[in-house]
Amino acid sequence: MADVQDGHYDSSTDSLRVEPIYESFLCPLTKQIMRDPVTLESGATFEREAILKWFQESDSSGRSLICPITRKELSSTELNPSIALRNTIDEWMHRNEAAKLDVARKSLTSENSEHDTLQALEYVVEICQRSRSSRHVVRKLGLISLISELLKNSSTKVRQKSLESLCFVAKDDNDNKDEIAAGDNIRTIVKFLSHGHVQEKEQAASLLYELSQYKPLSEKIGSVPGAILILVGLSSSKIENLLTVDRADKTLVNLESCEKNVRQMAENGSADTQLSMAAYVGELVLTNEVKVFVAQTAGSALVNIMKSGNREAREAALKALNQISSYDVSAKILIEAGILPPLIADLFTVGSNQLPMRLKKVSATILANVVASGANFQSIPLDHNRQTLVSEEIVHNLLHLISNTGPATECKLLQVLVGLTSSSTTVQGIVDAIKSSGATVSLIQFIEAPQREVRMASIKLLNNISPCMGQELAEAFRGNFSQLSSLIRVIADNNGISEEQAPAAGLVADLPLQDSVLTRRLVEDGAFTTIISKVIMIRQGESRGGRFVNPFLEGLVRIVSRITFILEDDPDIIAVAREYNLTALFSDLLQMNGLDTVQIVSATALGNLSGQSKHLTKILPPPNGGLCFSIFPCLSQKSVETGVCRVHHGICSSRESFCLLEGKVVEKLVACLDHNNEKVVEASLTALSTLLDDGLDIDQGVMVLCDAEGVKPILDVLCENRTEALRQRAVWAVERILRTDEIAYEISGNQNVSTALVEAFRHGDFRTRQIAERALKHVDKLPNFSGIFSKIGAQ
Repeated sequence: MADVQDGHYDSSTDSLRVEPIYESFLCPLTKQIMRDPVTLESGATFEREAILKWFQESDSSGRSLICPITRKELSSTELNPSIALRNTIDEWMHRNEAAKLDVARKSLTSENSEHDTLQALEYVVEICQRSRSSRHVVRKLGLISLISELLKNSSTKVRQKSLESLCFVAKDDNDNKDEIAAGDNIRTIVKFLSHGHVQEKEQAASLLYELSQYKPLSEKIGSVPGAILILVGLSSSKIENLLTVDRADKTLVNLESCEKNVRQMAENGSADTQLSMAAYVGELVLTNEVKVFVAQTAGSALVNIMKSGNREAREAALKALNQISSYDVSAKILIEAGILPPLIADLFTVGSNQLPMRLKKVSATILANVVASGANFQSIPLDHNRQTLVSEEIVHNLLHLISNTGPATECKLLQVLVGLTSSSTTVQGIVDAIKSSGATVSLIQFIEAPQREVRMASIKLLNNISPCMGQELAEAFRGNFSQLSSLIRVIADNNGISEEQAPAAGLVADLPLQDSVLTRRLVEDGAFTTIISKVIMIRQGESRGGRFVNPFLEGLVRIVSRITFILEDDPDIIAVAREYNLTALFSDLLQMNGLDTVQIVSATALGNLSGQSKHLTKILPPPNGGLCFSIFPCLSQKSVETGVCRVHHGICSSRESFCLLEGKVVEKLVACLDHNNEKVVEASLTALSTLLDDGLDIDQGVMVLCDAEGVKPILDVLCENRTEALRQRAVWAVERILRTDEIAYEISGNQNVSTALVEAFRHGDFRTRQIAERALKHVDKLPNFSGIFSKIGAQ
């Protein structure tokens, strides 16, 4: 829209100075510059289209035909072209456009602000939309090269607007397209497709589509290394915007003849062509879709370059493969293309043909990427001897290389072993090789590496192998306690919960639980203070760690539970358990539904603690006549003396003697007996069984279970017979429960319990059969073939 202000034309789209305009150039009806002026019999002049619309509206409404300006009635609707005025307007338009383009050219050639540059580009777009002749003027004034230079501008907005401007400049003008494609402009435009912003990608795809409609440029686009690969990735992308995908797809249609050539280039091209392709792919930031396409079309060629290319070509191929292998799908395609043998050769070769260390680092990175894909490396041969990545000799070589290289390569090779030990099918082979090579101590040393990535990779590796070689790792840590202390410092870090902390906690937790030397060392280092405070923070929701928080918590809880495995006859460790009030801590953790490992460990720890209660309760002197100890139930949650414990017959407390009654833990353990995880059930039943141990008041222990409504769940565990370990534990507990006559009488009519005991009597191990026999006697349900244990004394 143009307005007359002070006799001058002022554009609403920019503020570039233009030649003044007369009001007679504007249509009285539209207030816009007239393109086809016509004059009525009244002498007034209008835009043809506007006055015809006026006549039509008058006729439709039944009004008389009048001149919109003079308001006089018209006897005729004849329109006389005003040729002189039209020519005058056209001349003015051309002068105006030329003047504005000249100002735009000056704006693009000088150091102007971003605002002025964008304004100049906007006017180029506006001019090019008017006519093909206007686009011709843009070329004649040398604006195309100026706009092309702006593709390298630091401003995203300027680059985007430059791409858009070139689209309009190129439309239906092959000469303009030729000039746009001069130099390395097409290569620059292609780069926008791989790592430009969303709008830049869209404009670049649109510009390439416009250029590709001119066949000579179609061939030129196809000759740019990687162009077709990227376009194919974009055309099949599910994450790019629809216009970008559409333009990429239509450009490929124009390049159909070139796609075949590019495929042949990748597979059968000359060494120079292959080198150019590899070097270009190595520079790009590829989407996952493009990585897959490159792996499919060029993977074999790149692997062949690794095998037989010169140093320069191998370096280019390695950089390209480093990009492609970072996506697991494309990495598996590279495995099929045979990437593993030359990779291993590059890493292990010494002498005149060996790669420099900077390239060995790239090879190690690619190998780490490939291993992370999760392929079955046991079945992929590396040579004619059918060795694989998990063969002892190969692992020995990797371990040797790790100990004789720089931190960057160390890190990647450690990540290779992390990947191989993350699979249950390959971990044992790696463990056997580590043991046979004697590399345990050297691997543990990396825990103290100053480089975080190296340290984290080593901790992950050691955590993966710790379930299989906990004893060997414990011996190594006993030889150098500083490394154990380094692990604790990693765990103690307070910058959130990191990827490094979870495996560090898991590693310490996997060390033999009954290794009192290591546990005492942790006590001396104050490790438990730190670890328990972290457990409490996580439990209270004060620590955030995303996907690492649960494995970290599980490891921490397992470490704390170590204390409960060495309580026997050790006053110092008992004092530690009292100091941290472990009964209350594990009682709380037992309620963390959804974290099975935490519940299993907590129930096991509570069982260990409860097993010591009979030794720690304070036995009172014999009472005065008539005092009955059974009337003092242990019901208080307070950690103070509240009376005589009905089970332990002494003064108990949750904190001092770890009494389950005092800690109100019995009901929580009973609640876990119907858990879906049989390991949780087994640990909870084991803990409850400590109330029925020899040396305690078993009758009162049974009454405690009755009060907590725990007898029926225990009977259910027996009848369900989920695992042999659960059946053994349940038979033991049920036999003790059935020693109470009232319960035995009531259960004697329960056919399911009787059947479960008979099954245990028939099919259990020797000890279970003994106990089942005694239980059946309690309910008078012993089969006729009993008595085979008559000569064997009671347990």
